[in-house]
Amino acid sequence: MKKSQKIAVLKGGWSPEREVSLVSGKAAADALRELGHEVEEIDATRDLAAQLLAVKPDLVFNGLHGEWGEDGCVQGLLEVLGMPYTHSGVLASSLAMDKERTKQLLKSDGLPVPDGALIRSRAEFDRLNLMPPLVIKPNASGSSVNIHILRDGDNRPLHSLIGSDEDLAAGVLIEAYIPGRELTVAVMGDRALEVTEIVPHKDFYDYEAKYADGGSSHVVPAQLSADIAEACREMALRTHQLVGCRGLTRTDFRYDESRGVNGLFILEINTQPGLTPTSLAPEQALARGISFTELVDWMIGDASCRR
Repeated sequence: MKKSQKIAVLKGGWSPEREVSLVSGKAAADALRELGHEVEEIDATRDLAAQLLAVKPDLVFNGLHGEWGEDGCVQGLLEVLGMPYTHSGVLASSLAMDKERTKQLLKSDGLPVPDGALIRSRAEFDRLNLMPPLVIKPNASGSSVNIHILRDGDNRPLHSLIGSDEDLAAGVLIEAYIPGRELTVAVMGDRALEVTEIVPHKDFYDYEAKYADGGSSHVVPAQLSADIAEACREMALRTHQLVGCRGLTRTDFRYDESRGVNGLFILEINTQPGLTPTSLAPEQALARGISFTELVDWMIGDASCRR
C-alpha cells in the first residue's frame, strides 16, 4: 500500500472559471481521500502563500482553472515555496494560456492552426479588414468563456463583439472559422488517449455546452477513419511536448472532413483540463480502462517541483 500523504487541493480562485474549478477540486479531493490521503481543500485567495504555509502539505493538487491558477502564476509561487505540484510548470502554463504565442510555436513546427490575428485596439481590427465567418475569443482564457462566432449574413456589428479598447488591452484573437467537427485528445504524460467528438446541442461548444447538463454529447472514441484518429493523437502529443507540458493536458481541434487530413486544425492546448462530471479527459481515461481515482493517483505520482 502506498504511503499516505498530506495533499492540498487548490480550487475556486477568482477567475471567470471559478465555479468549474470548485467542482474539479472537489472531485479530485474525494478521489484522494478514497486513496487514503489526508486532504485539505483550499479555496484559493490572493493570500494563497499564507493558506499553503498554514497547511504545510507534502504536495499540491492544482485544481484551479483560468487566470492566475493556470497561467504560471500559482506554479511560480509553488516553486518558490518548494512544494511539489501537479500539471504543467511555469513556462508551459504561461505559454499555453497565450493562444497566439502557442499558435506561432506550433505553426513554426509545421502543425496546422487556423489563420488569424491578435488585436489590442479597435483601430488594429479595422486595419485587418477581415470578412466572416470569424471566431472572436480572448487570447488568454479557457472554458470557452466569451467566445463569439460571426457567420456570413449575421446582422451584428463586429465592434459590439470585440469590445472597447479597454476590453481589448489583454488581447482578442480573431480567427478564420473552421467548419466541421469538434474533436479533442487528452495526453497523459507521454501518451495520447482517445479522440472524442463533441456534439454541442446548440450553435457551438461554448461554456454552457461544456458544463450544463445536456449541453453536449461526447462520442468516445470519435467515429473517424484510422488515419485521422491517429493524426489527432500524434498532433496532440506533439503539441504537449512542444509547449513543454507535464501531467495531463487536452488539445482541441476542428476538423473539416471534406479536406481529409488537411482539414485538421489545432485550436489550443489546455494544461489543466476539467475534472467535472462532464469533463473530457477523465472520460477518455476511462475509455482506456483508467478509472477517475486511478487517474488522480497517477497525477499525484507525477507531481514534482521545478516542472
